[in-house]
Amino acid sequence: MQGMGEGSCPFTFNTDPATFKVGDMVSYRVTGSLEGFPFAGTLLEVHDDHVVLTSDPEDKASRMRATRESRPVVREEDVC
Repeated sequence: MQGMGEGSCPFTFNTDPATFKVGDMVSYRVTGSLEGFPFAGTLLEVHDDHVVLTSDPEDKASRMRATRESRPVVREEDVC
């Protein structure tokens, strides 16, 4: 990936849950054995207390419920 090891990131993430909107790219976390790894996803739905995101906007079956916070959290069993 470009810029790896140089401190730069090729993505721009929305990290303000108050301004989340459908289509925003977010960095999210996963619980369990995947804890500590960074993931990138696109918001499909934004609700008062949670969001629905996908890691692959082209895959209609890829939908994960997550917390609504600066880096949303997806339960490991909900990863698809």
